[in-house]
Amino acid sequence: MSTKRELYRDPKRGKLAGVCAGISDYFNIELWLVRIVFVTAVLLSGGSLPVVAYIAAWFILDTKPAEDSKGEAKKAVHVGEVKAKVWQKGEPPRKALKDLKEFMTDLDTRIQRMETHVTSPTFTVSREINKL
Repeated sequence: MSTKRELYRDPKRGKLAGVCAGISDYFNIELWLVRIVFVTAVLLSGGSLPVVAYIAAWFILDTKPAEDSKGEAKKAVHVGEVKAKVWQKGEPPRKALKDLKEFMTDLDTRIQRMETHVTSPTFTVSREINKL
């Protein structure tokens, strides 16, 4: 199931015009990394080409449309994603470990209840009756 992504600028998350924030959303990369790459490109190239490209993107790209209730629900599903790599957007590792611990604790509790049931005399009697 692939969804079509479009490149927008995101002035709400951006410092100047939101071009870096839009690129961050499009490529699913952390915003701070996009900014560092842009600043590095400005410093290493003398500043003219990256700045002109940024200004051009500012005028060419549309602003990100406001999300409706369906978009917010879709976003809530993606919050639970865990980062595969440092530069990808997603749930921070500390939150992911907390969620994983809660899941494993719940799973352990369910297994204990199942073991208690399977080792109970009621289960043994029911099993013997069903064999007849």
